Amino acid sequence: MKKVINTENAPKAIGPYSQAIEANGMLFISGQVPVNPADGTIPEGITAQTEQVMKNIEAILNEAGYSFDNVIKSTCLLSDMANFAAMNEVYGKYYPTNPPARAAFAVKGLPLGALVEIETIAVK
Repeated sequence: MKKVINTENAPKAIGPYSQAIEANGMLFISGQVPVNPADGTIPEGITAQTEQVMKNIEAILNEAGYSFDNVIKSTCLLSDMANFAAMNEVYGKYYPTNPPARAAFAVKGLPLGALVEIETIAVK
């Protein structure tokens, strides 16, 4: 059985999808873009945007009773691979030990003109 996870501490979905779905002890977090849920703004620069994305992921993890320690897979989408090192530096702060499996791709464009989007899978 699936459970829809929703929190006001992460951006509302901008389409027909849920922030996250929990099923069978696994949490599937939709791709998070760097929207500040408090005011709807997107910060400038890859470092600030990655930080906001990770805060959004953390809010959803917390709402569902998970933490970054439960994350097993991330997919990072970048508007430009030139931003990979800066994204990686911020991302790494959230996984200081035993980081999850991960893929990173450059894509032609991201929602709302974002520089980064990250989707996450966690398990209990």
